[in-house]
Amino acid sequence: MAEVKKIATRESYGNALVECYQDFPNLVVLDADLAEATKTNIFRKAHPERHIDCGIAEANMMGVAAGLAAAGMIPFASSFAMFAAGRAFEQVRNSIGYPHLNVKIGATHAGISVGEDGATHQCNEDIALMRSIPGMVVINPADDVEARAAVRAALSYVGPVYLRFGRLAVPVINDPDHYHFEIGKGITLKEGNDITIVATGLTVNESLQAAQELEQDGIHARVINIHTIKPIDRELLQKAAQETGKIVTVEEHSVIGGLGDAVLEAIRENPVPVYKIGVNDEFGYSGPALKLLEAFGLTAPSIVKKVKEVLGN
Repeated sequence: MAEVKKIATRESYGNALVECYQDFPNLVVLDADLAEATKTNIFRKAHPERHIDCGIAEANMMGVAAGLAAAGMIPFASSFAMFAAGRAFEQVRNSIGYPHLNVKIGATHAGISVGEDGATHQCNEDIALMRSIPGMVVINPADDVEARAAVRAALSYVGPVYLRFGRLAVPVINDPDHYHFEIGKGITLKEGNDITIVATGLTVNESLQAAQELEQDGIHARVINIHTIKPIDRELLQKAAQETGKIVTVEEHSVIGGLGDAVLEAIRENPVPVYKIGVNDEFGYSGPALKLLEAFGLTAPSIVKKVKEVLGN
């Protein structure tokens, strides 16, 4: 059996910037002294004249991005999610969100899978923060194919976009020859009528694996990939809720304000039970990424267990 290809979506991000430059000549990439880690160094090597290192000054970088956007450029401001969404929140809100400027934020090293960097760098609150800003689009791609497509879609969209990328290499689950990305449109990866599993980011692959295991036990779970958390695909989620009657959400993010809450909001007019899997009201801690995902219940076996509990109830 061929080994599954694995790529970190931060790598996909750096490669996509290079690929897109020919079609978007007004692209400029900013970084906050982390280009090697965020992988914007890939773009810097190809187009050094279009890469600006703003130093360890993320708040200032957002202001620079706002100015460039106001001058007609399309800036990508890049840093770790903890700094892009956390440290620079005020500048993102007031300098980018409020005037609705055409700034794209490439936030890498998001979630618990940052691993050994520990709680201070494991940003599990960024989706909640960014989706609270009026007019901000929030995208969390599941794999290399989706991440590359998301960068291109963000460049085509006029307005602020927050893109969340991971440090950990994850399986490539989408076929590049047939994959289609559209902002605000979720993707049904597997049909099923017993229950719906809604996932985002690296938990999409884990949810697919869980669904395959559940199938062996006669449980037919529908799997939906919500790559765009804002605006969310209300129609798709409402349809799944009506047809399956129960939803389990899975996210590498706090259960407060993230995917789970966005799904609850999307189906509020015709609600069904929604059970959230994610980081509970707690901080992470240092450890190997895969071990942390297991510890926080974000792997296929934990999803299988939760689905069975829900159906048992």
